[in-house]
This record gives sequence, C-alpha cells and structure tokens, in this order.
Amino acid sequence: MTPETSPLIEIEIGPVAHGGHCVARHDGRVVFVRHTLPGERVRARLTDAGESAKFWRADAMEILEASPDRVTPAWPEAGPGGVGGGELSHVSLPGQRRWKAAVLREQLSRLASIDRDVDVEEMPGDEARGGLGYRTRIDLVADAEGRAGMVRHRSHDVVPLDSMPLASEEVAALAVAEGVFTRTWEPGARLELVAPATGGAPVLLVDGKPAHGGKTDRRPNARRSVHEVVDHDGRQYRYRLPADGFWQVHREAPRALVGAVLRAAGDVRGLRVLDLYSGAGLFTAPLADAVGPDGSVVAVEGDADAVRAARRNAHGLDRVDLRHGAVERVLSGLDEGARADVVVLDPPRVGAGRRVVDQVAALSPSRVVYVACDPAALARDVGYLSARGYELGDLRAFDLFPHTHHLEAVAVMER
Repeated sequence: MTPETSPLIEIEIGPVAHGGHCVARHDGRVVFVRHTLPGERVRARLTDAGESAKFWRADAMEILEASPDRVTPAWPEAGPGGVGGGELSHVSLPGQRRWKAAVLREQLSRLASIDRDVDVEEMPGDEARGGLGYRTRIDLVADAEGRAGMVRHRSHDVVPLDSMPLASEEVAALAVAEGVFTRTWEPGARLELVAPATGGAPVLLVDGKPAHGGKTDRRPNARRSVHEVVDHDGRQYRYRLPADGFWQVHREAPRALVGAVLRAAGDVRGLRVLDLYSGAGLFTAPLADAVGPDGSVVAVEGDADAVRAARRNAHGLDRVDLRHGAVERVLSGLDEGARADVVVLDPPRVGAGRRVVDQVAALSPSRVVYVACDPAALARDVGYLSARGYELGDLRAFDLFPHTHHLEAVAVMER
C-alpha cells in the first residue's frame, strides 16, 4: 500500500514537536502529523506506517475541527504531498511564532533542564507581506522535463513550480528576467537565485556556474559574487562573498543578528573576542569596531571560500586575526593557557557539539554568545555549557523563516 492509497484515519492532534509537525496517537502508536495544529481533529493519511517503525507519519487531509490559528494556506504547493519549505503556511503568523516558541521551550526543558519562556520576534515588514517575499536566496532543481521546481517533502521527486512565494521581490524579478519558471533546463540542473536586499546586482547560478539567458556564462571574469550591506549603530558594513556562499536568507536577518550579537556580547572594549564559525565575517568587522584599538578578534572558519571573503571584508582591520580550519582543530592548536574574554559562535545546524563546547569552556570566557538555527542543537549545547558552570542569561528568538518551522536564537551563557 502506497501513501497515496492508504486509508484516512480520524485523529485528535496534540502538541507541536520539533520538525514542523504535531504529535498524535492512533491505536497506541505515536503519529507525527504535518499540516495541522494542536487541538484540531482531522482526517489524516498515513505516509510512513511500517509495522516495525517506532512511530508513524501522516499528513492532515481534511480538517474536522479547526484551530483558531488556522488560515487559508499562503503557499498551497507546500501543503500535503507538496514541496518542503513551507510546512506552516496554514498557520497564522502569530500562531507560527507561538509554535516556534513552544518548540524552543520544550527543547530547553528536555535537553538542558532549563525552563524559560521566550517570545519569537517578528521581522520588520513581514506582517505587511503576510510572511512572504523575504528570501534573498532560493534554490531550485529541474525535473525530468526540465521544469524548475522543488523537491517533494521526504522524496526525491521534483514538483514543478510557476513561482516561489517566499522569494523577495528582487529574486522574483531575477526569475522573470531569466525565464527561470518558463524556460526548459537540463533535467536535474540545480538553480540558485541570489539577489541582495540592499540593491546589489543579482546572480543566477546553474550547477554552480553563472548563467544568463539560459546559457552558462563561460567568460573568465563572469561575476559570481554578490555585495551585501548591513547597517549597525550608525555604521555601514559592506561584504563581498560568493553567490553560493552562506548568508542569512531573510532580508532583515543580517541587521537583526548583528544587533543582537553585539548587544549580547556587551562592552567588549579592549577585550579578546573569539568569533567561531565566522563565515564571510558578518560579525567579525562589527566586533572589531566594538573591541577598539586595544582589543582583538580571532575569527575561525573552516570553509576556504568564506575565509577568502572574510579577508576582503576585514581588510585594514589589524586587530582581526583570521584563521582557516575546522573550529575544533584550530582551538586545539591554541597556545597552552590561551584565554578569551568573550566567545561568539554561530555553528551550522548540527550545533557545536560537546568537544567544541569543552574547548570553549577551557578558554574561561566570562560570556559565550551562541547563535543557533536549530533549537535542539542549541538546547543540547546549552546543557553542555551549564555542566561547565555557565548559566543561561539573555535569550532571544527571531522568526527569520516565516511559513517554516525554523527559527534563529541568540543565547547568552555567563559565569
């Protein structure tokens, strides 16, 4: 029996869970149900229901009793059986933020034994846009017939699209100019559309190479970088990075996170700050200004392209020491007895992990500022830091990914 032909089950929906679904029970078995809300009663189709599975998965297909937070889906193509990346588009924006706050609270309680209420902050302009049009970067893939689309949730199948509602106006304009949704591409081709929110020239990459008019731009000097600008504390920071390099996707995210991190770091004048997983240097230059001429910033990043970009972006800042290498290896190579006054770390989704947390704690910083895009990884690492004598201070959460279950958090650990 395939998911498409499996019978519908009537089920009452319980609390939210990390991953974009809610928890329910059917015949004594846990079922993770997508496209629903706590307190609803739905008819759901089982999508993963093996007899040996520890839990089942299902999609809500018919709503029998609706939650007050349910709205008409903002992106129907991301509904049951559709693409990933918009699994909460049936939830009101305030409801989405409450959903994410509940997940963060639950993860901190379960994994770090910390009970903390937190509000998830909305970004300027999102309410007016209905939570749409915020992504300055989107990734697409061509299906077997060459039509641009996205991968179906928990599948390798590509769903062709006519548009991507989460894309910013600049990205949408780039898609129209390049005929992204009307042109036929090589089956399996991967398309990356990047358009800085601050007006920098956009770039289309096809299989990692610049493209224009449906053809690869093979010129040696073909542009494959973008320029970003971030305003903070009356200063303007300019960044140049590869178009396919990591950068926060929400148009307001870089500004919001720089402000949150610098506030969380506190008064760092004259101090030694470590900026771990520093990428292209989003926090590095603002931190260098904050420590002043008597302080220093050691930035550590494992991706060679990102380090090259960071060197350009921090050019002229003598107080910045950029180091290329895996964070764990670079920290292991520090001089015996090395210390840091403040550590800022912005690890990938999997988090820093016990080894890096132990290395950070061994440097005896008075404050650790942890930027996280996964509440489970954050809670786990906060638990590790707690075991090393740190206490959770300020905690802020930001809705940088409307219509998805993802959030960004900035936590301060102090001792």
